Amino acid sequence: MKYFLLVGEASGDLHASHLIEAIKQQDPAASFSGFGGDKMAAAGCTLYRHINDLAFMGFVAVLKNISTIRQNFAIAKQALLDEQPDVLVLVDYPSFNLKMAKFARKHLPSLRIVYYIPPKVWAWKQWRRKTILQLCDQVLCIFPFEPAFYLDPSLPPLKGAEKRAQVVYVGNPTAEECLAARTSLPAREGLGGSIIALLPGSRRSEIKHCLPKMLAAARRFPDYEIRIAQAPSIPTAFYEQVAGESSLPLYPSTPLLLQQSTVSIVNSGTATLEAALLGCPEVAVYHIALPHLAGLIWKAVFTIRHFTLPNIILDLRDEQGKPKEVIRELIAYLFTVDNIEAEVRCLLTDNEYRQTMLQHFDELRTLLGDQPVASVAAQHILKLTTNN
Repeated sequence: MKYFLLVGEASGDLHASHLIEAIKQQDPAASFSGFGGDKMAAAGCTLYRHINDLAFMGFVAVLKNISTIRQNFAIAKQALLDEQPDVLVLVDYPSFNLKMAKFARKHLPSLRIVYYIPPKVWAWKQWRRKTILQLCDQVLCIFPFEPAFYLDPSLPPLKGAEKRAQVVYVGNPTAEECLAARTSLPAREGLGGSIIALLPGSRRSEIKHCLPKMLAAARRFPDYEIRIAQAPSIPTAFYEQVAGESSLPLYPSTPLLLQQSTVSIVNSGTATLEAALLGCPEVAVYHIALPHLAGLIWKAVFTIRHFTLPNIILDLRDEQGKPKEVIRELIAYLFTVDNIEAEVRCLLTDNEYRQTMLQHFDELRTLLGDQPVASVAAQHILKLTTNN
């Protein structure tokens, strides 16, 4: 079987490389080509375009690189026609990948199209749900509630002839990685220490807006040591520049840091899920420009009531049926030093509150499961190709 993969970001490169290795174990004769990064290349994928030439974030960056983006589409289209693969695997990156799926469906009608790690259409841009179901033969999800969302009868219906995709939950990569970390790292009970972990994000803009407030709040607890998770691609000098000081307590291993810490202050994203799965009580923060205005238009833009993955996955309700937070979300205008301090103090002093959060984290692990994601995904893909 010939596989063509379309990946546009570093995280997708990692997940796709694991998928390539898993497919190879089950189909040694398989060949791989496509768009991706160094990890995919190391796994044996021939690259037509590197992710360094693909990942443009934000409206201004897209405008500045519009000619490169057009060239990328042209290269991908010609490569598909030249390769004539049996399977096209899309990994996240929806703005590019959905256009390529439409092209592939039109020009290569016998091609099987698989969306591995689909975009979070349940959060916003729900109209993409219909497009994905119509274009793809298989959607391999990494959140347990996603299959039910795609098949939700309350959402706009699809015509029977147009509904193509098989939608399956294959496990969660972060859960798999955290399970491995919990197995290899020292037990939390044996670590001791009083540490507040700060996870300000992996992008410069996130660190710039989050780290100063995180530091200010954490320093209100003088009996606790502060440690900052350092993103692999961000140099030490940048953190020092943002904080306005040198010799910051930077820590390169986020899993070990979370395993050692008493509490964490986390920039909303995959890191909130990581902290939960590693059993570190947390408060989530997120910077939004024009925060008060953002708070007013929240409901008009997003179709979910929570911002952090643990809250979304657990989907708890109070006695009145209203959404209930497991992790406190300090988003937009709520993201203040005083609010962070209040939540951290609660996590440090209210044992019942802390233990309730940890119990919900246990429920989260159960929901996500412990299956080897890439292997399960590879099995479904191979089953698709042998049944057609």
